[in-house]
Amino acid sequence: MAKNPIRSLAGQTAVYGMGTILPRLLNYFLVPFYTRVFDQAIYGQITELYAYIAFFMVLLTYGMETAFFRFAQKHDPAKVFNNAMSSIILTTSLFLLLIFLFYQPLANSIHYNGHPEYILFAALIVAFDAITAIPFAMLRKRNKARLFAIVRLVNVVANIGMNILFIIVFPEISLQIGALIFGPEAGLVVWVFFSNLISSILSLMMLGSVLKSFRWQIDSTLFRPMMRYALPVLVVGLAGMVIEMIDKILLKYLLPEAENPMAQLGIYGANYKLGVMMTLFIQMFRYAAEPFFFAEAEKRDAPELFAKIMNYFVISGLLIFLIVTLYIDLFQHFIGKSYREGLGIVPVVLIANLFYGIYFNLSIWYKLTDRTADGAKISIAGAVLTIVLNILLIPIFGYHGAAWTHFVCYFLMMTASWYWGQKVYSIPYNLKRVFLYAFIAVAVFSLAKLTVEFSLTLRLVLNTIMLGAFTLFAFLKEQKPLNNLKR
Repeated sequence: MAKNPIRSLAGQTAVYGMGTILPRLLNYFLVPFYTRVFDQAIYGQITELYAYIAFFMVLLTYGMETAFFRFAQKHDPAKVFNNAMSSIILTTSLFLLLIFLFYQPLANSIHYNGHPEYILFAALIVAFDAITAIPFAMLRKRNKARLFAIVRLVNVVANIGMNILFIIVFPEISLQIGALIFGPEAGLVVWVFFSNLISSILSLMMLGSVLKSFRWQIDSTLFRPMMRYALPVLVVGLAGMVIEMIDKILLKYLLPEAENPMAQLGIYGANYKLGVMMTLFIQMFRYAAEPFFFAEAEKRDAPELFAKIMNYFVISGLLIFLIVTLYIDLFQHFIGKSYREGLGIVPVVLIANLFYGIYFNLSIWYKLTDRTADGAKISIAGAVLTIVLNILLIPIFGYHGAAWTHFVCYFLMMTASWYWGQKVYSIPYNLKRVFLYAFIAVAVFSLAKLTVEFSLTLRLVLNTIMLGAFTLFAFLKEQKPLNNLKR
């Protein structure tokens, strides 16, 4: 029987979900834990420092994952792996050397002069995660989704276990050890980063089966074109991190001291996590879709296939939006009571992240045509717009301004990518159908808002009926095209 490529992609997405969304969901349970153990200002510190970690993770991998997939299609995968790993080990070592030399001035510059150890832990986490990036990519290349999932799961389970051990089971001992090593001002937050670091080291050890084949190699005839391809991807990645994370860095500088900026950042970070389910879905999809798109690109009906994938992606994203917003009365319990004043940003963040997911789908045009520099231009424009809007809106609207900045920025980037992509690599997206699904989802969300005065039970029943109706409508609309797509 001919294989349906979309069902194949869905299967791979589900397997990668075991290694991506399930670990992240498990990690997500640290949010109710942190928001009940730490006050808003302390959680604001965790939010800010993880924003820096995400930013430097992109910097230290500098597009090599995408370059690996692209060049492993045309060259010996082992040779591409060796060049990518050698490069990342070299640059990561240089990064760590600079951090160890200048961590105290860095801590002073971002107002962590009392806790320079946070900088050291953050740098080590970034370093180990950067070194594991290419081995994880090799697992994806080899379709070793199961091993990928196991390593990710063990990483998160170990992280959660150590958090519970150090912060809940033995907090007094943890405080004593922290004070002995890092000084009397060291608190329990240091064990958040220590737990993450140990779990990152554990991941590296579990990837030994991939790393044992590594041989130090930098072949200029291969490495140079890989870098030419990767550097624009780096620009895209850095711009993406600016768009995603800069608000969590700027908030404490743009809000007046009277408003307790770190507490506001803590509230924003906790509620932003309620919208992260969309991001988890997008990341899960991305792990499976990136190699899938490259593999399918040369086939004659690839544009039609990519257009159908967009339909299913939008439906899935809208379902996540509706699930979280229609059942927000339940989801709100994942964060502490003192953080729930920020629930109003959740629908905005969800839709903003959906726009980003659509943008990722659309971005296949510049990756398949090796025009990554064009993608970089869109991302740079988005990053500049993000900084400007944050500077303008945060002083006026606080963290609500940061949430709406995401919404506006991703919408404009999505629109620009579609317009530009249709000129370079035309894909027959069914915009009428996409807009129809979006309209119905927004209508359902709006109707649910009208039931706010009803009892919780009645609201949940009505919302479940509306969610089921949307799901059934989309299923019936797309069932025939899906069944007709055979290979």
